[in-house]
Amino acid sequence: MSGNLSRRSFIQQSSVALSGAFLSTAMAAPSERIRIGIIGTANRGGQLFDALAPHADAEVVAFCDVHGLALKKWKEEYPNAIFETDYRHLLDRKDIDALVVATPDHWHALQTIQACDAGKDVYCEKPLSLKLHEGRLMVDAARRNDCIVQVGLQRRASTMYQELAEELRNGLIGKITTGHCYRVTNMSPQGIGRAEATDPPEDLDWDFWLGPRPFVPYRETIAPYKFRWWKEYSSQVANWGLHFIDVLRWLMDEEAPRAVTALGGRFAVDDDRTIPDTSMITYEMPSGSLIVYEEYEASGMRPFSIPADIMIRGTKGTLFASDRAYEIVPDKGGQFQNNELRMEAIKKKASDGSHPVAMMRNFLDCIKSRKRPIMDVEEGHRSSAFAHLANIALETRSLIEWDSASERITNNEAANDQLMYEYRAPWSLG
Repeated sequence: MSGNLSRRSFIQQSSVALSGAFLSTAMAAPSERIRIGIIGTANRGGQLFDALAPHADAEVVAFCDVHGLALKKWKEEYPNAIFETDYRHLLDRKDIDALVVATPDHWHALQTIQACDAGKDVYCEKPLSLKLHEGRLMVDAARRNDCIVQVGLQRRASTMYQELAEELRNGLIGKITTGHCYRVTNMSPQGIGRAEATDPPEDLDWDFWLGPRPFVPYRETIAPYKFRWWKEYSSQVANWGLHFIDVLRWLMDEEAPRAVTALGGRFAVDDDRTIPDTSMITYEMPSGSLIVYEEYEASGMRPFSIPADIMIRGTKGTLFASDRAYEIVPDKGGQFQNNELRMEAIKKKASDGSHPVAMMRNFLDCIKSRKRPIMDVEEGHRSSAFAHLANIALETRSLIEWDSASERITNNEAANDQLMYEYRAPWSLG
């Protein structure tokens, strides 16, 4: 894109050392460049632009947002780009090859499905969808159009985790019985705050922002960023928790839970949120193991004895891992067992750097090769389902038994109503 050089050059120089073999810095001929439009250009959209910038064969040519303020900085920096407030104006353009969907969760399904039907490849931020059934429709759209759809669970690009997944499947820490992850931040007492309904900012198309969701008056505690604490548009298990739940199900070689239970509530934070500030979610897996997600937004103490994002317990040792390193603490036999150590201690640091940059490299490579990406839409749907089922269990205060083949709840027929919602006219999935 004309005018890109200053920002791109800076990001290239700062990212090359981080990205290793994933990063190609050779100049690409215009005919080799993949022309990309970004839908949703504020917080996450800007981060994904930065993940694209080091790749010489990626050319961001279009920016789309319903909020004028979000587009303002891009117009100042890249005045020759395409700017739109309605993403549909990008769909039929022959000068755009792929779209990045970085909008709020309730927009992911519509924009991805319509992009696929228009023949565009898509990088869609996590969670894949707001509701579980939307995700299946997104998979169907990608397959019927033979489109590449990468989902932004970027830890899949970590070579450390890739190697660890293989080693765990080969019995590194023995039979795995539990995997644990968490979200922790002390937001008490005021959280996201409280706000009265007001007129939206003049440069924000609030009706378009709401899209398929029911109309409600604008509040500063919803948009632009705080929608993540409203169940109508997102949740924290889908926002933060999903990153680590996905890593756990990957490392533990699991596809879907067979049962889910969840408890929680607004125990200590007084704000406008419609999701809990404290919750505990447990998934029972078919292999005979549990995955546990803990959400603490009223306490900042981390739950593990060793600093880490995830913990996996095995019969030979316990793994603690983050993006930067992992450590395995060996176990001894307990009651009635030989108390000798069952394995050697292991510590290892990650050798690669920016996972978003590597994730984008894989996306671009798959657009060219037509091979499925490392976080293909089907995998993204299966991981996102963990968040959706947790939210249903919280909402219904029930243990959910899940049939992943039919994608139905088998022990609570009424709960299946929450697998989808009715879109507000004129928006429709088909």
